[in-house]
Amino acid sequence: MSIWNERYAGDDYHFGTEPNAFLVSQKTLLKPGMRCLAVADGEGRNGVWLAELGLEVLSVDSSHVAQAKAKKLAHERGVAMLFEQVDLLQWDCGVDDFDVVVAIFIQFVNSPEREQMFAAIKRCLRPGGLLLLQGYTPRQLEYKTGGPSQAENLYTEAMLRKEFADMEILHLREHDSEIREGAGHSGMSALIDMVARKC
Repeated sequence: MSIWNERYAGDDYHFGTEPNAFLVSQKTLLKPGMRCLAVADGEGRNGVWLAELGLEVLSVDSSHVAQAKAKKLAHERGVAMLFEQVDLLQWDCGVDDFDVVVAIFIQFVNSPEREQMFAAIKRCLRPGGLLLLQGYTPRQLEYKTGGPSQAENLYTEAMLRKEFADMEILHLREHDSEIREGAGHSGMSALIDMVARKC
């Protein structure tokens, strides 16, 4: 069993069932009918919330255990959305297919796989499409309240500016904030938020 299937095993939702706070803070950018890709959406807390707003959501994850729970959550909330179990480093997410890509805590790869994943995300966005991304910064290694234990997987403002230099960065901020996202993310956390638009 993969580490992710193990992490998502059991009845509890590892990261809770409520959407990510940063994502919610960007609600005014999200319009019904937008085609949205939720990357590494896990048990569906973010994808389901996006579907509740009327977006056409494709929720992708590598864990079949997580996706089964995401489907259950979508059914309980009464929303329709698409699911696909994929290896994010091998999957072809298309070209100019999505109005929005939501990438919340997708820090399970380091360089060069990260650059490969970022390039795929940029390709699949339509011109004018938005990327909503949140991750942990290296200070998170001191807090130990969630996220990867490898420093190279964490984001800095300089790294994101470099990786997304070909997009219009509308918002980029590092901050320390308390988050409560199930057992997986709980407590004071070192975060970075980014909103970028494909040119």
